[in-house]
Amino acid sequence: MATLVPLSAIDPALVEDLLDAAFGEGRHARTAYRIREGVEWLDGLSFAALDDEDYLAGTIQLWPVALTDPQGRPHPMIMVGPVAVMPGRQGEGFGKALMAASLGAIDAGFDDGAAPLPQVMIGDPDYYDRWGFVADHTGGWHCPGPFEKHRLLARTGNPAILPPEGMLGPWAG
Repeated sequence: MATLVPLSAIDPALVEDLLDAAFGEGRHARTAYRIREGVEWLDGLSFAALDDEDYLAGTIQLWPVALTDPQGRPHPMIMVGPVAVMPGRQGEGFGKALMAASLGAIDAGFDDGAAPLPQVMIGDPDYYDRWGFVADHTGGWHCPGPFEKHRLLARTGNPAILPPEGMLGPWAG
């Protein structure tokens, strides 16, 4: 069974090695990197999964981003991903455990009755819909690079707060 620890407890070089193994060394050219360019991942929402022998098996990073609407107003969001599991360890539940930890931390962090910020990700809709990530409200959104519209997913308890149009980018607020 996986042991989850804060990502900050893991050597950054090990995290980079895992990301290279999971996504390839060309991963930095992906659009998701442009969306979160210049910001640091959110420490309290990002985790690592260790296997039974305490080897790094997976990571999840969450990032402060914003959707800037056509009027220039930024709407803060949390970008989920990358969710990375070491090749050869996929299908063992590490990714699910990491998603549950991060989304649980988001949802629990708003005990004052306020709704959590919407979350956004680029991912497989058939996999991530189990956590409420859908492309239903992102059709008018744009990214700073190529992306497949059906893979731009959002999760929120109140879709009415999502702007129908805008450009995703780093949150500078």
